[in-house]
Amino acid sequence: MAKKDYYEVLGLEKGASEEDIKKAFRKMAIKYHPDKNQGNKEAEEKFKELNEAYQVLSDPQKKANYDQYGTADFNGGFGGFDGGFDGGFGGFGDIFDAFFGGGGSSGRRKNGPAKGADLEVAVNLTFEEAVFGVKKEISINRHEKCETCSGTGAKPGTSPKGCDKCGGTGQVRVQRNTPLGSFVSMNTCDKCGGKGKVISDPCGTCRGTGKERKNRKITVDIPAGVDTGNVIPLRGHGEHGTNGGPAGDLYINLRVATHPNFKRKGFDISIDTHISFAQAALGVELKVPTVDGDVKYDVPAGTQPGTVFRLKGKGVPRVNSAGRGDQYVNIIVDVPKSLNEKQREALKLFMEASGEHMDGKKASFMDKIFGK
Repeated sequence: MAKKDYYEVLGLEKGASEEDIKKAFRKMAIKYHPDKNQGNKEAEEKFKELNEAYQVLSDPQKKANYDQYGTADFNGGFGGFDGGFDGGFGGFGDIFDAFFGGGGSSGRRKNGPAKGADLEVAVNLTFEEAVFGVKKEISINRHEKCETCSGTGAKPGTSPKGCDKCGGTGQVRVQRNTPLGSFVSMNTCDKCGGKGKVISDPCGTCRGTGKERKNRKITVDIPAGVDTGNVIPLRGHGEHGTNGGPAGDLYINLRVATHPNFKRKGFDISIDTHISFAQAALGVELKVPTVDGDVKYDVPAGTQPGTVFRLKGKGVPRVNSAGRGDQYVNIIVDVPKSLNEKQREALKLFMEASGEHMDGKKASFMDKIFGK
């Protein structure tokens, strides 16, 4: 911004008078006013440029420095200008107050329809509930229409009256005279708080708010396959809206407990299964637990430790779609820590048959010939 010509920003020639500067700024500020260009980032940037240019050219000392040196001070700065939305005189809020009567977007009517606030609740699930789905009854606290006054906020038998200050609109016109001219803005009525109505005799239950806190129970269908971190939105189950506005939403955060045997990764499940080294060598038929119950699986002879077998389609159902993940069976071969005499003799015979010695060396060809 410091490199731009401030006169050019305001559409002026160098040396323009104080009155010309004020007129140019007022004209262009109204054109690029944020309320007239909501969501337009280019207009916001232009408005900030106009604001910065006016700060310099409307100040006699800064203007003199700028005209002579091309900067507002000898250090190349601009008196600590903050081009952000809230900083210093350059902030949008101060511009609103100084030139457009204040209020900005806060001057919107408060008695119009407004959506209710969203709510959030955590639900704990077991491993099996998350895999297969479940119906859960949850309890929520929210503000609902007061039953005593039917939401009017007034004591039964009475009713709110229109605000005599704003005529029921919730806004009042404010005219301000500034160095740039006279401006009229619409501000929130300070008597009714923007509601357009005044309650002289409030309801004893809700104290004039028209709402009371209620505890409600809602049954939720948790689909199969969910996991920790999943969020289920329930539209319209949040706080009730005001003045006919829609209700907010309810967001259910899921937390799934771990399982003592099964481990989950995405839609797949893994499990560790222990067998003896004899079973690994000879092969064995196992009963493998799955989330659907035990299944039989033939472990082939010669299975090595760390071998992983796949049980297709025995994993977690995919959420709201067909198909399931798989289950992976990790084989762990157990080595006994102690042997009885019979077991030791059997193993010695096995080693001799394999041509092995107790020192771990295999018998050589000559050893076998001479019976060593």
